[in-house]
Order: sequence, then C-alpha cells, then structure tokens
Amino acid sequence: MNDDILKGKWHQLKGQAKETWGELTDDDLDKVDGQSERLVGVLQERYGKSVEEAKQAVERWKEKVA
Repeated sequence: MNDDILKGKWHQLKGQAKETWGELTDDDLDKVDGQSERLVGVLQERYGKSVEEAKQAVERWKEKVA
C-alpha cells in the first residue's frame, strides 16, 4: 500500500492501527493523518523503537491491511 492510498483510507484504518499498537492514543492517530513517516515517529515515541524498527513495523502493517 502506498502513502496516497494510506492517506485516503486513514479514517478506515485508524481502528486497525490502534488494534496493532494499543498504546497509540486517538490524538496520536489524528497527528499521523495517514502519513507513514508520522506513524514511524509516533511509534518511536510510544514504543522506544529505532527508526529502522518503526519503519519495518509500519511496512509490515501496511502489507497486512492492504
């Protein structure tokens, strides 16, 4: 799933993101607004992941929900 599709479907996918990463708040998900890089940043903050770990987690999630 590319970023344009992610942004377009973000309102539908927010629930799935919250199921995957339970520590994310509604404010976090609103901040992400369907942008992969913002999601990576939020995952780094909430879970203490490295940039690479967060990017890999986002890519795996995008493949799963595609």
